[in-house]
Amino acid sequence: MPRGDLFPEIGPFETGYLPLSGSHVMYWEQVGNPRGRPVLFLHGGPGAGAGAVHRRFFDPDFWRIVIFDQRGAGRSRPLGSLEENTTPDLVGDIEMLRRHLGVERWLLFGGSWGSTLALAYAQACPERVMGCVLRGVFLGRKPEVEWFLRGMAAIFPDAHASFVGFLPEDEQQDVLGSYMRRLTNPDPTVHLPAARAWSIYEGSCSTLLPSPETVTSFAQDRTALGLARIEAHYFAHDLFLPPGGLLAHMHRITHIPAEIVQGRYDMICPARTAFDLAGAWRAARLTIVPDAGHSALEPGIRRSLVAAVERFRNGR
Repeated sequence: MPRGDLFPEIGPFETGYLPLSGSHVMYWEQVGNPRGRPVLFLHGGPGAGAGAVHRRFFDPDFWRIVIFDQRGAGRSRPLGSLEENTTPDLVGDIEMLRRHLGVERWLLFGGSWGSTLALAYAQACPERVMGCVLRGVFLGRKPEVEWFLRGMAAIFPDAHASFVGFLPEDEQQDVLGSYMRRLTNPDPTVHLPAARAWSIYEGSCSTLLPSPETVTSFAQDRTALGLARIEAHYFAHDLFLPPGGLLAHMHRITHIPAEIVQGRYDMICPARTAFDLAGAWRAARLTIVPDAGHSALEPGIRRSLVAAVERFRNGR
């Protein structure tokens, strides 16, 4: 029977730093069974970084769990750097990490932006992917970015008013550009307040029910700076995705088995996107969680994710 909730807390059996192109250095860790089946965790954002709780979606007796912080995020260095920070760069980083660890093929597990990056990597390297578990799907299309910047005001008018109201009135017509100018300003007294305003907006809209703990975690300086600066950078460049976007290249991976978990009331990445992806993926199974929003840690989402991983363990 599938497990109902997260596995117990566990530490890594190996950690390291991997030099990348430019000035970037990637933090990575391995958790669980060194001889187990490899699974790669891809965090959201872009720029949010991974945490200890993310190790707990996987049975450590069975899985060899690989977790890393993407360029500019979390424990990777330098924090918030936009130099050579694009989706193709991140795809190349994953391949570098795979070769460094001697992994032949792995299961991909990613939510939100992590689902975007999982799709981009799988389409670039389908022979390296045994399957995908995706949550809160984001395809990086213009309407999805516009929804985040403006559309969520229909559901969270108070949070959106604070997000836009952080900016001077004469700059509120260009929310993304105005935030970008502040987030890329070298002065911490300029970029940190902007980062907190952006990140708190996202955290406030991430759960079905209000979660002060979620908002507090999003408001922390390191989390906020990596998330807001890198997310705005990617939004301003159409997520650095190929012409036609990810759906145009699904023929490369439609044979790869996938589990898609989606909160019915996800306001960061509305369910329509997951439905569109499932419709283009014959080997995918879509699970709509009826009482959840966006966060991977909401009860229904985390139970469904653990169950999805267990199905891969048991051959689906």
